[in-house]
Amino acid sequence: MAMNPGTPASQTLSLNMKLISNNDLGGFGGIGEGMGMSKTADGRRIMWLGHEGPPKNFTGVDVTDPANPKVIVQTDLPHNKMRSNSLEVCGDYLIVAHQIRGTTIPCTPAGFDIWDISKPETPRKISHYDTSGAHSWGVHCVWCVDGEYVHISSGAADFEPNNENDHQFYQIIDIRNPSKPVEAGRWWYPGQKKGETPLPRNPNFDNGYRPHNTMCYPQRPDRAYLGYIDGGVVVLDISDKAHPKEVSRFNYSPPFNGFTHTAMPLFSRDLLMVSDECVYDDGKDWPKLTWVFDMRNEKNLVPISTLPLPPVEVFAKRGGRYGSHNLHENYPSPLSWRSDDIVVATFFNGGVRAYDLANPYQPKEIGYFVPGTPPMSPKGSAQINDVWIDDRGILFCGDRFTGGLYALEMNF
Repeated sequence: MAMNPGTPASQTLSLNMKLISNNDLGGFGGIGEGMGMSKTADGRRIMWLGHEGPPKNFTGVDVTDPANPKVIVQTDLPHNKMRSNSLEVCGDYLIVAHQIRGTTIPCTPAGFDIWDISKPETPRKISHYDTSGAHSWGVHCVWCVDGEYVHISSGAADFEPNNENDHQFYQIIDIRNPSKPVEAGRWWYPGQKKGETPLPRNPNFDNGYRPHNTMCYPQRPDRAYLGYIDGGVVVLDISDKAHPKEVSRFNYSPPFNGFTHTAMPLFSRDLLMVSDECVYDDGKDWPKLTWVFDMRNEKNLVPISTLPLPPVEVFAKRGGRYGSHNLHENYPSPLSWRSDDIVVATFFNGGVRAYDLANPYQPKEIGYFVPGTPPMSPKGSAQINDVWIDDRGILFCGDRFTGGLYALEMNF
């Protein structure tokens, strides 16, 4: 169906993406930013999902047959003042972030858990890494690609920020002994810590100087790529993990409205994809963009284009958030689809969308899927939060509140 300002939110919209199945996860369909896949010894594929909020912790879904997904395990949080928004799957490890919410800090458990998921129906917790503290909300996002180090955005008991909005910083946690994780290194934005010269604040949307996604890839294990919310993009040299060093940063807030979320390199193209998260309803913080940066000189990042947004006249007032959010992150697993030429991104009520970067100066939209309003949705529209594509080319995406897991076929 064509998109126009009169298109109701209840109507499904699609181009070159076909719905295979939808599972509401037993009525707990609020999926956060945690999606990852494991494979059992007998060849089954399990999609692991973090939840946007309580009462559920994480869910495992058998997606061996994507047309018939089956929930095989679902765990509960210890209490309703926390969330497990982010998770990572690395081999038989499941790493689950825990962040407190809606309560006075400190509150536990805040940090991350490591689980053994070799028997997915009966996951076994190996350890908990604690990051609770007087100024810490715990871990928001986790990233692990080598089974040795977890890269996190978190506070800590020994860190006091200048401004309470700046409560997270970048940490590297050594999990080579998964039963006893230990900190290997940390870095924060200069001016973020108490006692340093305070940072300027965004006059319109002060969301803080702190990292969101903290990504490191095997192509450049000596580099970390950070989306630093109101601090823009940061590239770090982590060849010495105990002493990360700044390579470059690029901040465009203000004049733009901040909340730099993800920085994902496309190594073969010398490009860096950077998404900004929309965090307000009804287009209040429009435009929230996904940028294409030239990274040929990593010390001099240059923005060269943006991905075309879903039409503002159709989606801004469709209900809930409207704008950029997550990317399929080219996770370096045999189970993950990867491309330096096609980028897939989520846009909340604008659904999930794919772009051809053959000409990086003029990205072209080649597909999208916007589900109709899920039952019981509090926002009156779908809110597609995250996306993960497997090596079969099956696209999985999740709704933020009630819609659960969608499996799609890509036809491009």
